[in-house]
Amino acid sequence: MDRWQAMRIFVQVVESSGFAPAAKALHMSPPSVTRAVAKLEDQIGTRLLVRTTRSLKLTAAGEGYVADCRRILAEIAEAEANAAGSFTHPAGSLTVTAPALFGRLHVLPIILDFLDLYPAMQVKTVFVDRVTNLVDEGLDVAVRIAALPPSGLIARRVGSVRQVLCGSPDYFARFGEPLSPLDLARHRMIGRDGLFGDSEWLFGRDSSIRVPISARLVCNTNDAAIGAAVAGWGLSRFQSYQVAPDIQAGQLKVVLSDYERDPVPIHVVHAEGRMVSARVRAFVDFAAERLRRRAGVNADLGRP
Repeated sequence: MDRWQAMRIFVQVVESSGFAPAAKALHMSPPSVTRAVAKLEDQIGTRLLVRTTRSLKLTAAGEGYVADCRRILAEIAEAEANAAGSFTHPAGSLTVTAPALFGRLHVLPIILDFLDLYPAMQVKTVFVDRVTNLVDEGLDVAVRIAALPPSGLIARRVGSVRQVLCGSPDYFARFGEPLSPLDLARHRMIGRDGLFGDSEWLFGRDSSIRVPISARLVCNTNDAAIGAAVAGWGLSRFQSYQVAPDIQAGQLKVVLSDYERDPVPIHVVHAEGRMVSARVRAFVDFAAERLRRRAGVNADLGRP
């Protein structure tokens, strides 16, 4: 068995979290997969995996080696695709990550249209509310809603979203609208774990207005917080895209828009390399054009 095939098997074992599921994915027998990894370890001269009866864990050497294997295998796949002409006609697999709700609302429709346009493409989604590592996790493209720190990644800005304070018309009919951030002290507040779960919220373009927040209701998901706000229980703060349908339907209303912080940028990001594959380039171009249109709609959402 050549080194390339052994590396491919090793990566599959890691991604499948076991020899048996890796064997099933590769259409091989479990003993063949076990022998391939053992031979690879012998050739390298170090242990890559720690095996027990119930678990499989990478060694320190294994963690570095699996990242190198993913990079090498990706370069081989790109070289083959180039030779086969897929730099003209995108083909192959692509893994796209984005925040969970933004991915479902905005990225998934783009992926569906992309697949219709390029029948030879396959796309896997990884919609999660955490910062992913494109290289270590074998991801091709990410949609990030944040100001990006310096990195070796290539980022294309496609728009921005706002942090908006919302309540239902029924809530405002009963309790009135706040006229300044300091008025929030007398309002019912819906807290959130994570992004807006802090006990102090910042307002103003320079974040100079600090308002203590005491929430009797704290939700661990966006959907729960949105549901509570739509039901008229209290006020909460969201990214504008998260509540766009509810605002457009008249179920929520934005208040204190004059006190909002600077909008948060949206970027499409991919790993930098010697040569960007056609599938990555085609998807980034396609997604950027579509996201600019979608993000632009949300940029002024709820403004008077």
